[in-house]
Amino acid sequence: MSIVAQPVVAADNLLGEGVQWCARTQALYWTDILASTLWRHTPHDGATRRWTMPERLASFALCEADGWLLLGLASRLAFFHLDSGELQPIIDVEPGLPTRVNDGACDRQGRFVFGTMHEPEGDAPKQAIGGFYRLNADLSLERLPLPSVAISNSLAFSPDGSTMYFCDSPTRRIQCCDYAADGSLGAPRTFVDLAGIDGDPDGSTVDAEGGLWNAQWGMSRVVRYRADGREDTIVPLPARQPTRPALGGATLDTLYVTSARDGLPVDCVRDEPRNGALFSAPAPAGVCGLAEARFAGAPSLG
Repeated sequence: MSIVAQPVVAADNLLGEGVQWCARTQALYWTDILASTLWRHTPHDGATRRWTMPERLASFALCEADGWLLLGLASRLAFFHLDSGELQPIIDVEPGLPTRVNDGACDRQGRFVFGTMHEPEGDAPKQAIGGFYRLNADLSLERLPLPSVAISNSLAFSPDGSTMYFCDSPTRRIQCCDYAADGSLGAPRTFVDLAGIDGDPDGSTVDAEGGLWNAQWGMSRVVRYRADGREDTIVPLPARQPTRPALGGATLDTLYVTSARDGLPVDCVRDEPRNGALFSAPAPAGVCGLAEARFAGAPSLG
């Protein structure tokens, strides 16, 4: 039986991204990067809420501290309190470089791993001048020993945390490396080579079986790859630019996907209004997600 994705929230996101399921609040969180907006949707009652951010919000992490998120803003990392709106800056990222923060995810130890992307002037091509970083629980920031990137994406971790997935989207290769509990990394290797597709790998999530779900920009689909890299399931979407999947719902067996309108022709935006929506679809029988890893560092409560 084919899996059919349907719009859940007609968000009209310019660049919807970063969707995550919070098991504690039974809610979905995601960002519209270009609109500098954080979104929340609770499926059980259909309620949706938005928060305006001080700059573009590229990625985020749930925190162990209730009510807080770790924000990957365009130029810096910060804590954000959902109820009060308090923002606690942590550290600037790549100051002086024409880059911004992009995709991110917590490892199984509660450290936030993220990457950046090049923002050239005008229509100049993006260059591999960004990097991958890790914010530790003590709020120290370190650059990871991985190749420089033009557009970081697909950050995710295997169920046991021993493998890290990542990509530089323009290369059309999802890579992985060994990832030790102490934070040391092995040499990168190719997990999936997507050179033959007419699109780019975007955000990813990993399910309880170790399958990696990847949203493929420009391809109107999300693809599940088994832990050995073999293609397993394709979920088509009625949107051209899916950006990131998440597995959520009460039993973690609903696939949610963000999408984007940015860069589409005017007639496409007019005639295909589901671009920019949040979508959902049932996961294949027997497949369920993992609870999102939470950032272990604590905001100042004084």
